[in-house]
Amino acid sequence: MKQLGTIKVLLVEDDPMVREVNRQFIERVDGFEIIGTAANGIEGFEKINELKPDLIFMDIFMPEQNGVDTLRKIRQENIPIDVISVTAANDMTTIQNILHLGVYDYIMKPFTFERMEQTLQNYRQFKQKMKGVQGITQQELDELMRKGNTEKKVEQSQELLTELPKGFNRATLDKVLNYLRECQTGASADEVATAIGVARVTARRYLDYMEKCKLIKVDIQYGSVGRPINQYYV
Repeated sequence: MKQLGTIKVLLVEDDPMVREVNRQFIERVDGFEIIGTAANGIEGFEKINELKPDLIFMDIFMPEQNGVDTLRKIRQENIPIDVISVTAANDMTTIQNILHLGVYDYIMKPFTFERMEQTLQNYRQFKQKMKGVQGITQQELDELMRKGNTEKKVEQSQELLTELPKGFNRATLDKVLNYLRECQTGASADEVATAIGVARVTARRYLDYMEKCKLIKVDIQYGSVGRPINQYYV
């Protein structure tokens, strides 16, 4: 099978700092090239017609024209382009609207490079398998629709968290998880406890439980003196 060429990406994001971070993340993954950026949906739609990208990374909350309206316009005009939503929007109404309009993936801010890298690698594998395919069987279609083992592990971890053990509070668990997502270099139980306002023993219970559910990882760091410190990462 002929190998897939470089995937051309248009980045639509109104925050200049976030746009630059996203650009650096995408360009770290082999086989992807940023061919343009836009600060809002109107500008983004104009660049779609001008640059003909293969893939759009698009925020939802933007001035002048938001991501949902832009995505709706793309679909109404039958533009054959894939979209990955990268946004802080976490309400179910917005999520359902975006999913109904057909995005390849929905990445919530804040996110790690590893999360974006996995999505890009899955997307590239998907496009490679689709390349040159005329007819397809149900089994082949099922394989194409799978997005990789990493997402399956995330789904399994989320299922484990649907019913928390006695004494655990979902709001506290969400605070721990959100704080760790913001910490690119990880955090200790003491740092988590101070950040979210709970006792260290409470923070450690939640961290140990989340690590057991494979929602976070732990790395033991040894200093020159004293006990080793556990650093927790999403």
